[in-house]
Amino acid sequence: MTVPRIGVTPGDPGGIGPEIVVKTLSRPSVLPPAAYVLFADPRIVAAEEKRLGLRLAAREWRPDGPREAGVYISHVPAPGWAAVHGRVSAENGEASFRFFETAADEARNGLLEAVVTAPISKAAWALAGHPFRGHTEYLEKFYPGAIMSFWSERLKIALFTHHRPLLEAVAAVRKDALVDFFMMLHRALGKTPGGPFTLLVAGLNPHAGEDGSLGREEDEEIRPAIDAARRGGVPITGPFPPDTVFLQALGKKEAVVVALTHDQGLIAFKLEAFATGVNVTLGLPFVRTSPDHGTAFDIAGKGVADPRSMEEALRLAAVFSVSGS
Repeated sequence: MTVPRIGVTPGDPGGIGPEIVVKTLSRPSVLPPAAYVLFADPRIVAAEEKRLGLRLAAREWRPDGPREAGVYISHVPAPGWAAVHGRVSAENGEASFRFFETAADEARNGLLEAVVTAPISKAAWALAGHPFRGHTEYLEKFYPGAIMSFWSERLKIALFTHHRPLLEAVAAVRKDALVDFFMMLHRALGKTPGGPFTLLVAGLNPHAGEDGSLGREEDEEIRPAIDAARRGGVPITGPFPPDTVFLQALGKKEAVVVALTHDQGLIAFKLEAFATGVNVTLGLPFVRTSPDHGTAFDIAGKGVADPRSMEEALRLAAVFSVSGS
């Protein structure tokens, strides 16, 4: 049986990424059949295995080798690495960037069907001299239509803006940009298993502007964009009051909420599915998922990190890879 090839990156070595990756990949029987390829420095993996008392039994990865289910490792050296948990460092930022860059290159070259990324530190990437605010922003360099979305059993959201300061995000809420986004999202969802999907657009202001008394963006920018997208064939409704739109979508498999800013969407999503939610990048020629949480430096190295979101990210990547093949 041919199985999907799924690249896995351990994220920032100072965070909980290596822990949740080792915890998850040490039990491949609970995951869908796939070739799970860990792009990492073997020293980091070995140290985590020893600390947790687990073993991956990873085989050496050969891209031209047989596609068999199991756990593999692709060696990516981490320069200047030392086993220091719980803090931001340029060395860890450089290591996590190299792990991800290598896996992403393999996927872009058609050697992986999916990439699953453990959390990185944006501050550490900046210290290492990398200008990207996260994985999605790096991928946007190659795929301008890349869209950050979040999936759980009961709620799905897509972010119009993501890692941008709030004033900058609000300034971006303009008709033309919204229309382009709605059309790109519709096209990306058309290639995503589980559809067809309907878009529910959140308003920007309280009560979605209350007929203009609490803000004009809904009347002047958002509603005209929705109307234009609907004329273009997008199944889309709104704008809805931001404090109720997530309840409207909850439990409806076809519904995807469009949140206009990062926290507008993520507060609701993480309240509903923090332990099991998955970050999915739409609009790529390969699947990319990740846990919906961060590096959790405060508990790094303590062995108490919950791996369920990583498990779900790997599971969803495998399902999407098989469904899209």
